[in-house]
Amino acid sequence: MTGDESNPKGLMERQTTGEDRVRMTARQLSEPRTANWVASEADWSHEPTKRVLERLVDDGILHRDESGTHTTYYPDYRRQAMQEAMRLRDSGHTVEELTDRLAEMKTQIRDWEDEFGVKSPNQLRGTLADESLDADEEDRRREIAREWEHLQRRIRIVGFAIREWDFLAPTTEPAEANS
Repeated sequence: MTGDESNPKGLMERQTTGEDRVRMTARQLSEPRTANWVASEADWSHEPTKRVLERLVDDGILHRDESGTHTTYYPDYRRQAMQEAMRLRDSGHTVEELTDRLAEMKTQIRDWEDEFGVKSPNQLRGTLADESLDADEEDRRREIAREWEHLQRRIRIVGFAIREWDFLAPTTEPAEANS
């Protein structure tokens, strides 16, 4: 194995174009990012990155926000949620397994609510003002707040996949109008 093959990023750069890397980076965004940020992540220059991002906006894959100091790009969260729900449906898990996972995520959030006496990740972050907390506990609470937000997003997607289980089933036949 050569040095490049042991470095996944080096391998990715050798086997993809700059445009491919921008597209891959853009499709994985979970929050608004600038063209410079995407260019840096994709290891490509700013101007061609911006052109690719604009094409992705034109294609409806990304949205552009010019309301702040810098133009940012962010994904169509509805499209991401639908794709994730379809992946869950196609993953080989049963609806019962997903229902169990949904219950586990909700239980985890209830446990945090009980442990900290708060009802949201931001309320948990607000507890960081408590001067009696040491640095480790502050870090723990920040991490829990991030995980809590992640679980809230996952709950919505898993719940949607469960509710729409039959609709999301892969099919090779057109739906009948009379069924």
